[in-house]
Amino acid sequence: MTEDEAVDDELLTIGAFAARARLSAKALRLYDRLGLLPPAHVDEVSGYRYYRVGQVERARLVARLRQLDMPLARVAEVVEAPDGAAAADRLTAYWADVEARVAGQRTLAEYLRGRLSGRSSEMYGKFVVETVDVPEQVLITETRHVLAGELPAWIGASLGRLEEGARECGGITAAPFVVYHSDVSEESDGPAEACVPVADEAAARAWVERQGRAREMKVRVEPAQRLAYTRISKAQVAHPQILAAFEAVEEWIPKQGLWQAGPCREVYFADWDAAGAEDPACDVAFPVR
Repeated sequence: MTEDEAVDDELLTIGAFAARARLSAKALRLYDRLGLLPPAHVDEVSGYRYYRVGQVERARLVARLRQLDMPLARVAEVVEAPDGAAAADRLTAYWADVEARVAGQRTLAEYLRGRLSGRSSEMYGKFVVETVDVPEQVLITETRHVLAGELPAWIGASLGRLEEGARECGGITAAPFVVYHSDVSEESDGPAEACVPVADEAAARAWVERQGRAREMKVRVEPAQRLAYTRISKAQVAHPQILAAFEAVEEWIPKQGLWQAGPCREVYFADWDAAGAEDPACDVAFPVR
């Protein structure tokens, strides 16, 4: 054994190790409980924890990752990576998520400043609101309670499943859409309902029956109705940018002598993957009377 290896194998009490790693004993106990940094040895009689000097670097890494507000589950992914390159990739992925969240929060803050400062009308004036009459539609649908952070992935997956099923239901007859039966945010989980209009009601009911109860799928016939809507770009679909579009339509409706006749919806008429950030991609709409 070399001198360096002997030093790395030296056992330290939790207090001495905490001082060496510049961590508290409380933090070390938490990291042990979560499996992030188990002690090298625990005395069976006293229960005292002992750490090896060679564990100091891992302890400091855990602490530094926590300084990035990294959740402990993500810390575990980094420190358990098979090598340094994989650990760096996992850190990069986490930080990309952080920057995306901060960008969304920055946009939300700007939006709220506009509302609080009385500039709502100025913001809403950027949206052109119109009405359109929609005929009766047979819909195959999937409903889920979902939070805002889960929403984009669920919309893509659920509409994909329904569009695949529509091939057995006479084909898709109009643009797919998502109905929000209650608020979807980081605190409220809807539910939201993904909807695909199809041609054959009997075939649709047979298809839904074959799906069983694995997902909340159903067939419903939506009556003819009028929608008040505004068209937005792919970039504007992101939360919280889309909030201003919804509120612009809500403000417009009573000014036209109309009232809301149902829950709001997002109508996805464009090829989402092919659309650019500034391309029209979605209608934000409310049924009106």
